[in-house]
Amino acid sequence: MKRRFNWPIWLGFLLVLAGLLTYPFFVQFPVTRDFPWANLVILLAGLFVLGIGLRRAFRQREIYRGRILGSVMAALGLIAVVFFAVGALYFMRQLPAAKGAPELGQNAPEFTLPDPDNKPLALADLASANRAVLLIFYRGHW
Repeated sequence: MKRRFNWPIWLGFLLVLAGLLTYPFFVQFPVTRDFPWANLVILLAGLFVLGIGLRRAFRQREIYRGRILGSVMAALGLIAVVFFAVGALYFMRQLPAAKGAPELGQNAPEFTLPDPDNKPLALADLASANRAVLLIFYRGHW
């Protein structure tokens, strides 16, 4: 009996590669920048299809190929997914300390910014008018 090509192994590995290589594309959009859910879905789908291929190779070894190469590709795919997940979900969230940033409770440094009418407005002007001033700083992706 001629052995058949085990396509889920190759398709699964290609999905894992696609999940890794599409990260620079998906990071352009705010919905996938903060949490790379699209990449994780592609990566997990790749691992699932790789698992199907491995199952075929080991359960029906007389019909399907890929026990050795499938095992190697599944191990490489799993390692790639783990490195991506650790990198994207842990290391990229470790922000460096901002040098010179005010501490909690410390007065903000004096500054002047344009108001909606393009007139200069200083922080001291707002604080001297007995108004509460709330400053919100966003540390974003730039």
